[in-house]
Amino acid sequence: MAEKTIKAAVLGAAGRMGMRIIDRIAQAKGIVLAGAVERPGHPFLGQEIESFTGIKGLKIILQDDVRKILPGIDVVIDFTEIKSTVSNAEAVASEKKALVIGTTGFSTPETEALKQKLCGTRCVLSPNMSIGVNVMFKIVSSIARILKDDYDIEIVEAHHRMKKDAPSGTALRLGNIIAEALERDLDKVGIFGRKGVLGERKTQEIGVHAVRAGDIVGDHTVLFAGLGERLEVIHRAHSRDTFASGAVKAALWVVDQSPGIYSMEDVLGLHT
Repeated sequence: MAEKTIKAAVLGAAGRMGMRIIDRIAQAKGIVLAGAVERPGHPFLGQEIESFTGIKGLKIILQDDVRKILPGIDVVIDFTEIKSTVSNAEAVASEKKALVIGTTGFSTPETEALKQKLCGTRCVLSPNMSIGVNVMFKIVSSIARILKDDYDIEIVEAHHRMKKDAPSGTALRLGNIIAEALERDLDKVGIFGRKGVLGERKTQEIGVHAVRAGDIVGDHTVLFAGLGERLEVIHRAHSRDTFASGAVKAALWVVDQSPGIYSMEDVLGLHT
């Protein structure tokens, strides 16, 4: 029996990430592009995907509403903005379609509200779809548990000048993972940038700092600094293809899961 081909839709299809995801889908086995959506008023609406991606044979028309493309779709991949993602999630969940969300910038209350809208569907929700970054999540958790309170922890992230949210969702995820490993609360011990006469650094502080410059795809560094030494865990993304490939991997995985909200750690089997 031939394996089923997964039909995917990409939201934010004409954006930087959307076009890379479409390219990765075109290169992947077992999945095809069957729908594409952009915000109302986008100049590419009504055009074939081939016309702005350069990928021959993609005759699908770019639409302005996710509801128009849901029939016949198995999984939706959303890399848009917070407001759009929340609205899209509600529509996708109502049709019991699988969903992959890579949108970043959600506050904790916004994340919880989003999860409520996802009840009953299958969703991979992750601030970073990169395989390397998700391995980094696991590594820094282990290091934090070993080093405990004897090392100061600082997180530094750098992204391109067009990124709208700061710090990055990945930096916040790193901070929360480390805080959880050390039985701390990032909302209480997180220091987001420093300025002025602040006094000595408190033992349990976790610093989080953001750089916005040029066309940096995404750099994340976690610094564990002790007396006489420091340990750095660094991930540098050289291309958006790393995030796009992870998103496609998540889409292929989530369609076969039971209803629930999953992370890339689940997709990659990193919880074991």
